[in-house]
Parts: sequence; structure tokens; C-alpha cells
Amino acid sequence: MKQFDELDMTILYELTLDSSISIPVMSEKIGINTSVLYSRIKRLVRKGLIKRFTVRIDDSMLGVGVKAAVGINRDPKLKDVIHTSLMEMPEVASISEITGRFDIMIMIYARDIDSLHDTVIGRIGRIPGIQSTETFVELQKTEKDPAYLADGQIMYR
Repeated sequence: MKQFDELDMTILYELTLDSSISIPVMSEKIGINTSVLYSRIKRLVRKGLIKRFTVRIDDSMLGVGVKAAVGINRDPKLKDVIHTSLMEMPEVASISEITGRFDIMIMIYARDIDSLHDTVIGRIGRIPGIQSTETFVELQKTEKDPAYLADGQIMYR
């Protein structure tokens, strides 16, 4: 049995474009009754498909001049200590355990190259159990919008 239908996928798509869109505006845009749309969105939230409604911020206006991915190899015995230490750093935006040549990949948002250097070398490199790091500075980023299909597939365009 399908859990989500074509209307659900259309609603998801519209919300990914603009999560602040009002129910009346969206209902007119996709051609359904406002009460149906409202109940569908509530159901998607209740089922856990929609985790939260958020905004996309221009980080550069808040002083973020450099974004970088940092691959880290670590002592597996100190995994929890390292994770906690990284989570306490305001520059660390995300932590992902990965496969491949690194154990984890983190995203850092820094004011400038000097701040990035201080964070990676001065603070992360000194965490007990960090064995090595490799930093990849983001030069440019282009994102594609997701399109959610009725069969649950996601395409990016």
C-alpha cells in the first residue's frame, strides 16, 4: 500500500520551494480545498515525513565568508568524546559518519580563512583522538530543487 500519493508529493514540492507559503495561496496554486490541504500537511507532519518548517538564510550577511568540509580520521575508542567536542563548536554546522577514507565529515562555517585555520588546526586538531584532518574549502555551490514523485522517488532539477 502506498503511503504517500501524488498530492502529497505536490505539497512537499511546494513547501520545499517556500515553506512560508500560506495555506490559501498554496491551495489556489495546486487547485485543492484549503481544509483538505491543511489536513494533508498535518498528516505529513504527524507521519514524520515533514520534520520541520525552516528558512534558508544568506550566511554571508551574518559574517560567514568561508564554508569548508573537513574529513577527519579518529580513534574509534574516542568517538563519543570527539563527537561531543565537535558539537560544542559553534563553527561546526554538521557531522556525518561516512564510508571511505575518512571516518567523519564535518561542515564548518567560518568568518574567514584565518578563522577556519584556527578552528581546524587550533581546536579540532587538538581534540584527543583526532588522528588527521583534510580540509576542502567550498569555492562555489549550486543547488538543484527537489521534485517529489508519487511513487516516492526524488528527482533533482
